[in-house]
Amino acid sequence: QAQLGESGGGVVQAGGSLRLSCAASGTIFNINVMGWYRQRPGKEREWVATSTSGGRTNYADSVKGRFTISRDNAKNTVYLKMNSLKPEDTAVYYCNLPVPGPYSTYDYWGQGTQVTVSS
Repeated sequence: QAQLGESGGGVVQAGGSLRLSCAASGTIFNINVMGWYRQRPGKEREWVATSTSGGRTNYADSVKGRFTISRDNAKNTVYLKMNSLKPEDTAVYYCNLPVPGPYSTYDYWGQGTQVTVSS
């Protein structure tokens, strides 16, 4: 079992920055992929960025060049630094930890943290 604790959301003006944090705890071993998703008002949850324990990162086109995902593997923590925020970045942001099993992958999710960008 794993638990994900997020922090760092808030209200910011367009063009501003925020940093989200997500710490994984519980009975987990050899975490590889950790990532962030978001759910904008009236939209389905969408992928934002992922990071592997080896340092590989991937980003959705909508955030590429503005958001940076990083990791502290010793602390099982993933961060999302968001720069040049736009009103359309307003969403609930969720941390994601996919754990491969013998037959399928189980996704752990954080409780979500609200990010509101005002114009």
